[in-house]
Amino acid sequence: MTGTSVTRGYGLLENYLNRRRCAVANRLIPSSLRKGRILDIGCGTFPSFLYSTPFTEKYGLDQVVNASDMLVKEKVYIQQLDLENNSKLSFGDNFFDVVTMLAVIEHLRYETTSKLLREVFRILKPGGVCILTTPAKWIDMILRSMARFHLVSPEEMEEHKCLYDRYKILDILRLSRFTEENINIGFFEMHMNIWARATKDM
Repeated sequence: MTGTSVTRGYGLLENYLNRRRCAVANRLIPSSLRKGRILDIGCGTFPSFLYSTPFTEKYGLDQVVNASDMLVKEKVYIQQLDLENNSKLSFGDNFFDVVTMLAVIEHLRYETTSKLLREVFRILKPGGVCILTTPAKWIDMILRSMARFHLVSPEEMEEHKCLYDRYKILDILRLSRFTEENINIGFFEMHMNIWARATKDM
């Protein structure tokens, strides 16, 4: 993965920040689910998280798809989908053990994310988990300043449409049918980023 950009546009810290998100998401996945299927929504043109996480079956969705030989070799199945124009997922009910959305929801309108998370709930198996990460609301102005110096990607920052704190994430997950007792929310990177894990009722 050396030299490969994980985001559109250039940002000096993008690959480092991506590795941190991947590490956090990997820690949040129960080992008992790794023999099943994972879907990474917003996996990027280079699906680094899917390469780094051990699963029996791996799927990815993104607006821009790179149909490289490596994807076939590594058995990563990628589909193209513009979530803002179609939040309906083409998978059956109870299909996935894990669904991840790493640094994705800030790029979508709140209404789109709400519809998408209801779809995520539908395609998760009972006992399956949804894991998401997003920058904390308070750091938005800092990130925009960093983008001016190309520490993070200006292209990615320009696409940010919705800011979140832990309460807004809790609300949107509850609206998507996850029950509050099955939702865990925390922080990483000195509270600059938020993670959430929601488990579908058995």
